[in-house]
Amino acid sequence: MAVAAVEALDRGRRRVVAPVVDHARLRRYRLGRLRAEMRRAGVDAVALTDPMSLQYAVDFEEYQLYQTRIATFQALIPLDGEVVMGGAYHRIWESVGEYAPCWNLSTFDAGLDLTAKARAFAEDTVRRIGRTARIAIDSPHIAVASALCEAGFDVVDARPLVDVARSVKSNDEIALLRHAIAVAAEGICAMRRVLVPGVTEWELIGELCRVNLAHGGRWMDGRMLASGPRTNPWLQEASDRVVEAGEIVSFDTDMVGPFGYFADVSRAMICGDRRPRPEQQDVLDRARAEIEHNMALLRPGMAFRDITDRSFDQPDRFIAHRYACLMHGAGMGDEWPKLPHRQDWERNGYEGEIEAGMVICVESFVGDEAGGEGVKLEQQVLVGPDSVEILSNLPMAFDEVGRPQG
Repeated sequence: MAVAAVEALDRGRRRVVAPVVDHARLRRYRLGRLRAEMRRAGVDAVALTDPMSLQYAVDFEEYQLYQTRIATFQALIPLDGEVVMGGAYHRIWESVGEYAPCWNLSTFDAGLDLTAKARAFAEDTVRRIGRTARIAIDSPHIAVASALCEAGFDVVDARPLVDVARSVKSNDEIALLRHAIAVAAEGICAMRRVLVPGVTEWELIGELCRVNLAHGGRWMDGRMLASGPRTNPWLQEASDRVVEAGEIVSFDTDMVGPFGYFADVSRAMICGDRRPRPEQQDVLDRARAEIEHNMALLRPGMAFRDITDRSFDQPDRFIAHRYACLMHGAGMGDEWPKLPHRQDWERNGYEGEIEAGMVICVESFVGDEAGGEGVKLEQQVLVGPDSVEILSNLPMAFDEVGRPQG
């Protein structure tokens, strides 16, 4: 991966320069991918409220965290014809052809009984696309689905259509993913600068959040940072714990960055000017070996089940504390597909195969079930026609993580 362009600012600050991207072409690609999936599924229209689905489909990005709780904004996207956006505060969205008042499809906007508002939305949809159409929705409210069914629609789930559409990235998307990862790398440098004995886990993750927001990034899906004994088992979020000299600090960026693209990188550092102890180096080396082995399995046409069956074998004492999955898709967040460990296939596995253009996060956590510190590593990679490219081209050695790369 080429080193990102970085501008030096005053007071020691740095800014990662955003790439030049044809955003109109990017929007056409994403909406085209969604409509291709609609056509394949025989769907005449989709009605979306999920904030990331709204951004993917029409680049709509207003109040996204608010939208996760209160679905004030809705997009009605026909297979052919203009996109209708309900409830938008701004009318600047290039992909939107018509703006409508909010359809009030949440209890916050409509009250505890959504029936009347849902029926009004259904009748408005009939007027726009016809009564006997197949419509896909991602609304969590049963009142919306019931009203659409009563109005004569064949109602199906929109999420599989959106997830498959999002899974294959364009070159413009890859450029924005590289940028998000470069911003995350700058945030990791900021974390390294303040990683001294006495700093808290909250202060460390706060540096990553600060750099992300300063570059127009969105939020952190999780505050995945832990130190010392809290590194094992994994999946404990940052706390007010004070980090001590010589301890491991493991973290996962989980960062929805600039332009809504996701940097999902995991690394581990040692606090202070200390060499890693043998047991610390051992868990790092085991995690790196797992990442490299499983990454080598990725190629177009490779079945999910085959990847799971051929995945890396850790010694038994590390199995109980294994990570939640082997790998997963990434784009605007954690995305389909998600591939489980061999031990979890019967409960969590599903069929499918890798395609060129997918961005995959390859995961490892190594921590002994008897205790001791653990290490979390994760590489974000692009699956090409003939090879895999590491997008998160950041060092994995303890003493190199967070060293400025540009």
